[in-house]
Amino acid sequence: MEARLNLFASPIAAKVGKHLVAAGKVLADSTLPAATQELVKLRASQINGCGFCTDMHTKDAAHAGETATRLNLVAAWREATVFTDAERAALELAEQGTRIADAAGGVTDEAWAQAAKHYDEEQLAALVCAIALINTFNRLNVIVQQPAGDYQPGQFA
Repeated sequence: MEARLNLFASPIAAKVGKHLVAAGKVLADSTLPAATQELVKLRASQINGCGFCTDMHTKDAAHAGETATRLNLVAAWREATVFTDAERAALELAEQGTRIADAAGGVTDEAWAQAAKHYDEEQLAALVCAIALINTFNRLNVIVQQPAGDYQPGQFA
């Protein structure tokens, strides 16, 4: 399988990608826990059907020490006992923020309030931006049918 368009070879896509990666670096340097960031990226990627990002964030999280049990349960996090209350709030916000077109009114006040219980204002800003950024990456990869499976941890570092 080949992508419809080589995003890595396109001068326009490369310029846009450079800015998206820079935004991701800002988030990586934030005080939002790295594990939370990876869980949110993984869940949004699963919802959006982005194989490339699901592959990437599963492997990056495992490489950073995340357990196979937690990674395998992200898609069913509501029934899983392995996530903290803060992670559950982040995953709910990620789901609602990703499924914005499916939800009348977008993200609920309840989901926001739960996240705000666990994260300070800067962490909330990082969480919202992480959700928006992964959705952007997902859409790019899904549109061009970017193949999944060959990613190596740290490949784009």
